[in-house]
Amino acid sequence: MILDHKEQEQLTQILATLKNEIIIQACLGNDENSHYVKIFLDELAKRSSKISIEAAILPRTPAFCLSRKGQKARITFAGLPFGREFPSFLRALQEVDSIEPLSKGRMAKRLKEIEVPLHFETYVSLTCKNCSVIVQELNELALLHSKISHMMIESKAFVQERFEKNIFSVPTVLLNGEVISSGRKSGEEILDIALGRFSIEAFQSKGTFDLLIVGGGPAGCSAAIFAARKKLSVGLLAETMGGKLQDIASIENMIGYPFIKGTQLMDEIDIHIGQYAIDQMKNQRVIQLIKEDQLIKVRLANGAILKAKAVVLAVGASWNKLNIAGEAELFNRGVAHCSHCDGPLFENKKVAVIGSKNQAVQGAIELANYAKHVFVLTHSDNVKADKILVEHLLSLKNVTVITRANVREICGREHVEGLVYKQGILNKTEFLSLDGVFVQIGFAPDTKWLINSRINLNHKGEICVDERGMTNIEGIFAAGDCTNLPYKQIVLAMAAGCTAALSAHSYLLHQ
Repeated sequence: MILDHKEQEQLTQILATLKNEIIIQACLGNDENSHYVKIFLDELAKRSSKISIEAAILPRTPAFCLSRKGQKARITFAGLPFGREFPSFLRALQEVDSIEPLSKGRMAKRLKEIEVPLHFETYVSLTCKNCSVIVQELNELALLHSKISHMMIESKAFVQERFEKNIFSVPTVLLNGEVISSGRKSGEEILDIALGRFSIEAFQSKGTFDLLIVGGGPAGCSAAIFAARKKLSVGLLAETMGGKLQDIASIENMIGYPFIKGTQLMDEIDIHIGQYAIDQMKNQRVIQLIKEDQLIKVRLANGAILKAKAVVLAVGASWNKLNIAGEAELFNRGVAHCSHCDGPLFENKKVAVIGSKNQAVQGAIELANYAKHVFVLTHSDNVKADKILVEHLLSLKNVTVITRANVREICGREHVEGLVYKQGILNKTEFLSLDGVFVQIGFAPDTKWLINSRINLNHKGEICVDERGMTNIEGIFAAGDCTNLPYKQIVLAMAAGCTAALSAHSYLLHQ
């Protein structure tokens, strides 16, 4: 068996609970990947009389789909669902057997809107937790509605296909053959994209909130929880729940957690925030704030307008860009930011990390586990990360550090082929042949949409706030990495969100 002892125990427990006959339709070839899939499937059939294996023709080889006997298969795994995806397979097996996946609230309502077939495909890495979240939720959607189907595609098993489609980031979701999402999103958010975002009409009945929070990261979620505890009517608008937290591989300075992954912390926050009556409006982008008398109007990208008595801006920050030729054109085609999510896609490839601080060095160290060689390019004379990280980096045999490197261009047609940089010491231009470039040069606040507003921003674009989190406009507060507070830490963002919410509560009491 190709599973470890713990996985075998998990599989044995699940197989023992099966009540119905499960049909696995398999499309296998003579290649190595098919060989391992066959071993896996044969072992399943050997371990349970409830499982039958049938040959089939599927869009990819190797691949297999699951269904109850007499039911149409709507869940497919292309490649081996191991690593992070093994729990996805076990959960799919249980749900196909029971046909009782959970459906809550607005999701059920949105499913009723589906009139045409929706075929989702998700390219995954077996080390990516974000991928497994999407796979499990899209599998669940497939079982909830007869017009939805989903296929997990293991990236290493279909490398050539992925290159031909210019997919260099996971999770990447396709709908009926077209890319609709890259990066972590919930099944609910994917469904929103597939069906079109909230219609304007859906917001008309929401009335006036006591407090609207813009942003779903640590600061925004903290503000929402503390405001809800004060019995305010709270709305939370988020383009992506979690923000940068979803890209952080390891957090070692969160009080109470000696070590925790960013995605794990966000999962805990999701559970906590779900305990309160907070109107979560995900996949929504705010484009304008308008203060009129005692109310603040919040305009969304879809044209809808929400009203609130007070607002907390917790819009966070995004990765800084190099703003050089090729960067935007090749983004997600070899240019990336998250080494944790996308690193496994560059196994035995040559990659570069641009940056010199902790995030960049941690990313380079992680990439060294996958890549054939990692080049770290820094504009300064030395690497500026913590000493312990630098020592680790320099000890790796497949890492080269290039200092005083001024990157001029990222080159490639369909995908990254290299970059051009000017070496400061030798004062000459060099070309570095590469398969991927990870840009990790810090963050900038997501406040460009506020430039023409009356809210004061500093020279960095950060929102200026006082010790209570108040901006220069009465009733509008801000918290977290988008503000001028000096230190950008998760624990401080949470504290700032709390401060802003309590200040907003106090403000409302005095109105």
